[in-house]
Amino acid sequence: MTGITLTTEQIRNAPAPVRQWIEQEVINALGLAPRPPVATPVQTAHLVACSEDDVAGVLEHIRGTFPAVNVLLEFARPGINYGQPAVMTFRLMDILHHTRLQEIGQVMTCLEMINQALTVVRKDPSARFCGFDNEGHCLIAPETQASIAALWQDMMERQQMQQSKADTRIAPAA
Repeated sequence: MTGITLTTEQIRNAPAPVRQWIEQEVINALGLAPRPPVATPVQTAHLVACSEDDVAGVLEHIRGTFPAVNVLLEFARPGINYGQPAVMTFRLMDILHHTRLQEIGQVMTCLEMINQALTVVRKDPSARFCGFDNEGHCLIAPETQASIAALWQDMMERQQMQQSKADTRIAPAA
């Protein structure tokens, strides 16, 4: 067996197929390969484009489960757009890292909760918030990502307004 050491800069500058190969090797070596999601058969489930109202409804359904809320809001970040029809991809390992969950299985559980909440919001048991590929990526509709980003922005603006009002009430009179 021969080992090699690569710097993060070398990995970052490597061609995409090489980075993907390294990623898969690390995932397999650490035993972090994602479990396939529990879902209805592929021919009946379909990825949907969620509006901001859909996302707000999903958020309302999962708000008591902080890890699921964190996973949902991870999709406010820009993903990689590809394919026809276009989908946005997000690496499950990135979601795991950003949400500080301990294993991919926890991310998958949160994603399944989000999928289930969407079926309730949409009143469509075949609607899916996200799908998965065999490379460890989560797939969502670009419209869904835009809706989550818009909802996140609205939430931040409301929080800033509330903070400004609170600061105004606390400020001493001059």
